[in-house]
Amino acid sequence: MNRRTFLLATPLAVPLATTVARLEGAPDTSVTVLYGDRAVKLDKTRPDMAQDDKALWVRKADLPRINDFEVKPQGACRADVCIPIPKALAHGEWFNLTGFAHKLGEAYVADSQSRAWSFGEIPALSGSYLSSRLAPDFAVPDRKGRVVHLSSFRGKKVLVTTWASW
Repeated sequence: MNRRTFLLATPLAVPLATTVARLEGAPDTSVTVLYGDRAVKLDKTRPDMAQDDKALWVRKADLPRINDFEVKPQGACRADVCIPIPKALAHGEWFNLTGFAHKLGEAYVADSQSRAWSFGEIPALSGSYLSSRLAPDFAVPDRKGRVVHLSSFRGKKVLVTTWASW
């Protein structure tokens, strides 16, 4: 099912358990998160403690199903890329998904009626950011004192080693 069809069908397809929970007075914390070509149904989310009802807190265990990230001591990691996360984005078993998206410059929208959140592409993981990995040009003298520019090696793999005595 594509994203548009899902969003059109979601308000009509409310599960019976959700309807019963609403009638019994229990707050409905289930949401559907759309990312890429996935639609992930989360049964449990948490409202933001800072009174920002537009923040989406998900369980850390659900994060890999949503966007392939995993929370590790070094940050939120996906394959060989780890992004440091401030302590404010993680609290116990919970992770602030919208806060993380804001940190990365990722666009997102929420539809409160259908309880759906749609996240766009992560700029740091798309486009030329990871595929090109171009270093800025700089110039240094070689062992013979001739000035060498990094740009003169474009198109070739280059290993730059630096050292300092302090």
